[in-house]
Amino acid sequence: MATLLEDFHSTAVNDALTQVNRFLVRKANRIIALGDTMKRRLVEGKGADAAKVTVIHNWADCSAVTPGPRDNAFARQHGLVDKFVALHAGNIGLSQDLEIVLHAADQLRDRGDIVFVFVGEGAKKKDLQDMAQRRDLRNVMFLPFQPREAMDQSYATADVSLISLKHGLAGVIVPSKVYNVLASGRACVAAVEQDCEVADIIRRGDCGFVVDPGDASALRARVVELAADRGRAAEMGTRARAAALEFDRPRQVALYDRVLREVAARC
Repeated sequence: MATLLEDFHSTAVNDALTQVNRFLVRKANRIIALGDTMKRRLVEGKGADAAKVTVIHNWADCSAVTPGPRDNAFARQHGLVDKFVALHAGNIGLSQDLEIVLHAADQLRDRGDIVFVFVGEGAKKKDLQDMAQRRDLRNVMFLPFQPREAMDQSYATADVSLISLKHGLAGVIVPSKVYNVLASGRACVAAVEQDCEVADIIRRGDCGFVVDPGDASALRARVVELAADRGRAAEMGTRARAAALEFDRPRQVALYDRVLREVAARC
């Protein structure tokens, strides 16, 4: 993954990690992949035995993250009740292409009804804040990481949740936030490669849109489309919640339990 992040430059470290990965997948009794794209990369790129690879997705705790009203204490505190909110909640890190959100916001600077909200912390937050300030993006808001008891309300404040991943990371990283987004019962717009777990989940569940990484105009267009048809956004949110149940924590933990028992029985 290191070579895929422009913020990290070390050929020696990357080569060493590649060799370690190849050794581990050769020696492992079983391998857990977080999706079919990751399984394919392990088999084709790392030499893993396909028969040893089991796909188990990340999960959401659907009892802890549930759909809630947009008019809530969090939304009122930050003046978001009467806005159409496009939300990025979670890590603000190196693997995401979050500049695309600011570019989309720049294209919508004259839409006073639409606001882009970042909730969370991470290595890229300061850079994004500086970029938003330089461009005088008054339709962008940065809020701190929220405690667990406020997480439901922050997700519920969204009309649409945003997911992004840099080009080249499909099958290397699966953003775990996608499962909480689904559980929150909100439509989503994902700026990810077409051949990846996130895109597949969204298409199968018909719960949002997929745009190409870096395509700010497409992201902007999809946000505007949902802002113009809030009924459709709400319907996508209902389908998102239904899709989340496939990845509920008890179900995914049971899959891990089964694999571990199978491995233990052979020892």
